[in-house]
Amino acid sequence: MTPRLATDPALWPAILALLHAEFAYMEGRIDPPSSLHTLTPEALTRQAEAGEIWVIGAPPLACVFLTPKPAALYIGKLAVARSHRGTGLARSLIDHAEGRARALHLPALELQTRVELTGNQAAFRALGFHEVARTAHPGHDRPTSITFRRPVA
Repeated sequence: MTPRLATDPALWPAILALLHAEFAYMEGRIDPPSSLHTLTPEALTRQAEAGEIWVIGAPPLACVFLTPKPAALYIGKLAVARSHRGTGLARSLIDHAEGRARALHLPALELQTRVELTGNQAAFRALGFHEVARTAHPGHDRPTSITFRRPVA
């Protein structure tokens, strides 16, 4: 399945539903809670304007947000429907992100995951990412997020 750029606000409810369903397992596991709780259709419109939202399937079975930064293309809100995990959709979105980074002349992909989400960390390492930093959310005295990077080939 080929990723397609999501620009139609009519897709926002389906994308939000996918994200809420696939991020639900984080409830009670991460501190502070996910920024997903503040994600609205208006926020998706802003993301689509400042960056990109890519989806696979109709309705969306997978999605990813891409945001250009000065030295990397930032990957956010990567989600794959439970029914389609293990089918290569996440890898397809990451490979697509690498192509977008090349097109934007950015040397790396970057993403963050929470310290508590060791399964996500292992998945990102398997996709060629390596840890470059640990950061704390405001009000926390310990690292809460891990930043990963992958050079663009």
